[in-house]
Amino acid sequence: MHPNLSFEQAPPISVPYRFFLTAPWFGVAAGLLLVWMGADALASRWVPGALAATHLLTAGFMLQAMAGALLQFVPVAAGGNVWRPRLLAGVAHPALVIAVILLVLAFLIGARDLFLVAAAIFAVAISGYVIVVGTALRRTPAQGTTILALRTAIFGLAITVILGVVLAGGLGLQKVWPLIEITNIHAAWGLGGWALLLLAGVSYYVIPMFQLTPAYPAWLTRWLPRALLLILAIWSLQLMDGAFQQWQRWVLLAGLILAAAFAVSTLILQFRRRRKVPDPTLVFFRGAMLALLAIPLSALVFEAMPELGSHPRGAVWLGVLALPGVFVSAISGMLYKIMPFLNWLHLQRLCGLTMLPPNMKRMIPESLMFGQMRLHFAALAVLLASVPWPELTRPAGLLFAASCAWLGGNLVIGVRSYLIFRDQIRAGDAGRES
Repeated sequence: MHPNLSFEQAPPISVPYRFFLTAPWFGVAAGLLLVWMGADALASRWVPGALAATHLLTAGFMLQAMAGALLQFVPVAAGGNVWRPRLLAGVAHPALVIAVILLVLAFLIGARDLFLVAAAIFAVAISGYVIVVGTALRRTPAQGTTILALRTAIFGLAITVILGVVLAGGLGLQKVWPLIEITNIHAAWGLGGWALLLLAGVSYYVIPMFQLTPAYPAWLTRWLPRALLLILAIWSLQLMDGAFQQWQRWVLLAGLILAAAFAVSTLILQFRRRRKVPDPTLVFFRGAMLALLAIPLSALVFEAMPELGSHPRGAVWLGVLALPGVFVSAISGMLYKIMPFLNWLHLQRLCGLTMLPPNMKRMIPESLMFGQMRLHFAALAVLLASVPWPELTRPAGLLFAASCAWLGGNLVIGVRSYLIFRDQIRAGDAGRES
């Protein structure tokens, strides 16, 4: 893919920002849910509290942020022509918000009808989103490993939602389906085929550009999407092969090795970066990659100590590492880089040749970003500690809610900065014309 950015194809700034500004508040809701339910919320991956909190983070925080980022990234960095992005965002954004709220309520109160309504809204909203963004990626003249990863990630999102609709339909209609197997496949496609591949595809492009690192190894960027897609396809065979249990662990191990390879490569690149002064995005990403490495290491410990691996809270430990540890950390770091950059980009277009846009560092004070980052990692540490010590669940939830609220506040400051500088530019232009 050509390294130049197609600024002229950027959508209106309101398109990604409506998703970005919404995402942190799902994290706040997840934290407050832990405060409300206490230790029972994380007793097992199957209890209503854990299922509700998981979907607040995956279908709420993560999906909102990643969907908004793609609507900006595809036209600007991938050269794809997204059809009517303002209309797409205007439909998909509120639909996804409503669907997540209904789904979480369905888990918490066990209302079958809410599962069906949430599934229907998800199906319609994501179908439209996948068709529009997928078509833009298919038709773009750009080529390269980032395009391959993004196309595969969109496919992974479609599979994830299809499986999620099947699960919600099974719960709503009380069908006797292999719900555990479908849930395992749904989670694998959501975390690996959608979230990890999107994170990797975007990282191939933005990590060298924003963090001034060398490029990712060609072998990793070329083979990660293909290998992960193959592993997910094999993992999905557990629905059809009754003997899958015998080699399921090896398929899981292969997927974890791929994730670890991406994490190690990112950490090595960060170590070799030209600019040695750390910024919040760098530290957030470093923490995310360390959490990603901790997942296969934990799986090896669980394999060596079956009493830990079979404990109901073992899966919760992995979930905390994956969701708040990897994806909330990486997304938070990306938002702190994307929003000031988008502010600068759109202000630069307003300035024209008459003046310079303000420096990106003035958009969100770095002290606020570092403060929120420290609170986030403190919350992550207490969340992990709450797995073996359930009495820490409420403090962990409170810290996590506070961290996400701080993130949301910082993003609002970024939007206010854009509006202030935009008005100053317009006032300056009006003064010169008069």
